[in-house]
Amino acid sequence: MLRGMDRAVTWPLTAVVALAAVAALAAPAAAQRPEVGQPWPWPTIRDWVEGAPSGNDAAGKVVVHWFCKPRVADCPVDLARVYNLRELGNVYVIAYVDGTRRDAGKLDPVRGEVGAGGVAYGKGVKALFKAIVPGGALPMSVVVDVDGKVAHVSYTGDPDQLDARDQKVRALVGAIKTFTVAATGPSRVKPGERFELAVKVELAPWLAFDQSLAPEVKLRLPPDLTCDAATIKGDDIKLMQRSLTATIGCKGAVKGSYEASGSLRFSYRAPSKAIGVGEDAVRWKFAIAP
Repeated sequence: MLRGMDRAVTWPLTAVVALAAVAALAAPAAAQRPEVGQPWPWPTIRDWVEGAPSGNDAAGKVVVHWFCKPRVADCPVDLARVYNLRELGNVYVIAYVDGTRRDAGKLDPVRGEVGAGGVAYGKGVKALFKAIVPGGALPMSVVVDVDGKVAHVSYTGDPDQLDARDQKVRALVGAIKTFTVAATGPSRVKPGERFELAVKVELAPWLAFDQSLAPEVKLRLPPDLTCDAATIKGDDIKLMQRSLTATIGCKGAVKGSYEASGSLRFSYRAPSKAIGVGEDAVRWKFAIAP
């Protein structure tokens, strides 16, 4: 399973520029209120319980920004919910606790797990709350999708609001696709005519192909079909950063309806340098007829 493995502090470009402008300040660099459907740069905070969050670790995950403070009765209740959301997988949590480091430790949904998120506290968080939390409504959550846009914002500990947030996070996680695969070829060819079967893979925008595992497609062919090889590999596979195209030449002399299939395998790399393996089945249907 692909998992984040490094903790380098990397930020979206907007946050990097903002950070440079206010490096000496404790106040957050990004203090705009989130709007659904719009990008929302991560607030830049100085004080973190276990180190700042990483854009590399968050890539390809649903990011939940969670705002709470001590002595708000709904915060400990929602803390358990947020922790359970993180356990879904592909959820990255950044918590902002308006209080001391000790307070942040008590309201910590990340619990020190490497690559799972970060927990901020201190003066910078207090300034952030004043800027973006309307009327002190807590707990507040900002859910950001894998494209970096706000998908949901919730305020208060009202169970209906929290249920709606949790359902939105689950739906976004369920919709994450690491890659898509398409098998293409002719629907009809003449007996003895040479034709090509092709497979195209498109990776998600946050991934790139990796050569840890040489890509290949192992074919399963009907008896009357002849192809250049039983496996598509090497020069028959063209790789770009996020796309792969594998082609093989075939022909058949016997009229009829045909189905060929194959097993696709390749490796890819996340921004955190973690390596994943992609596998899928592909299938082509076509007819050989005059």
